[in-house]
Amino acid sequence: MKDKTTVKPLFDNVLVKPLEAEAKTASGIILPDSAKEKPQMGQIMAIGDGHIDPKGNKRPMTVRVGQKVMYKKWGGNEIKVNGQDWMIIEEKDILAVII
Repeated sequence: MKDKTTVKPLFDNVLVKPLEAEAKTASGIILPDSAKEKPQMGQIMAIGDGHIDPKGNKRPMTVRVGQKVMYKKWGGNEIKVNGQDWMIIEEKDILAVII
């Protein structure tokens, strides 16, 4: 059995599993992988402990594990976790929670 990697983000970083990009256009045309736009939505898989402000106070995270979020297109770092593409982004790069 293979060991599974566990990632625990530090500070105000968030581990996000991107949602799959649309495979079809609205009119039904199937897109090849090279034409698919990078998704800007994903599900939070893990969060850091929060940010320490200049006065030394801990600011807790406003997002929670399991939430679906929209994030900045060019924010974050792509990583591979257990063979899957994920993102580590700063909480400030999250634009909205999808309800």
